[in-house]
Amino acid sequence: MAGRSLRGIRGAITVDRNEAAEIAAATRELIEAITTKNSLDTEDIASAIFTVTPDLDAGFPATAAREMGWQYIPLLCANEINVPGSLGKCIRVLIHVNTEKSQKELKHVYLRGAAVLREDLNLL
Repeated sequence: MAGRSLRGIRGAITVDRNEAAEIAAATRELIEAITTKNSLDTEDIASAIFTVTPDLDAGFPATAAREMGWQYIPLLCANEINVPGSLGKCIRVLIHVNTEKSQKELKHVYLRGAAVLREDLNLL
């Protein structure tokens, strides 16, 4: 593949409690796993969208990203659609990166209870 393209990397993690500190810690764990597995530099990150399930409202995941040094990366937080029977207490992220890697080379990360969301990727 020649040149750089804008690609998306997905990830998700669950928490046990709706507490700001737990949401922040889980967000940091998820971001660290995604950036490490994909060898990302913050300069390669174009933007990130975080969603949380409706049962998580104690803190913004983007706050944890800012505290990790993502000062100039555009970040957005939103609520996930409340589908009956869907996974609860879940933080999801879509990180847009500028990369020379193909879509198949990118490593999506699903941690803790969120591993059930994309078992087809066999990423754990």
